[in-house]
Amino acid sequence: MNSIFILNTLVMIGIIVAAILAVVFDKLLSSIIALGVVGSFMVLEFILLHAPDVAMAEAVIGAVLSPIIFIIALKKVKGGREE
Repeated sequence: MNSIFILNTLVMIGIIVAAILAVVFDKLLSSIIALGVVGSFMVLEFILLHAPDVAMAEAVIGAVLSPIIFIIALKKVKGGREE
């Protein structure tokens, strides 16, 4: 087993664990942060698959922009308070 296979397996496990946590968390902000972590692990996976263009797009959209939009929407809907 080479080191790339082990690293690929660890990244995939990280994606699965973060996705499960995004569903399991009770607070919406925690779920949004977990989705950002999923996006970050996806960036690592695309880098391991030698797809830097897709990794850059995922970094901008999946790991940064989407969680920011979700957090802004959450603050506007709840008026800035956590229920």
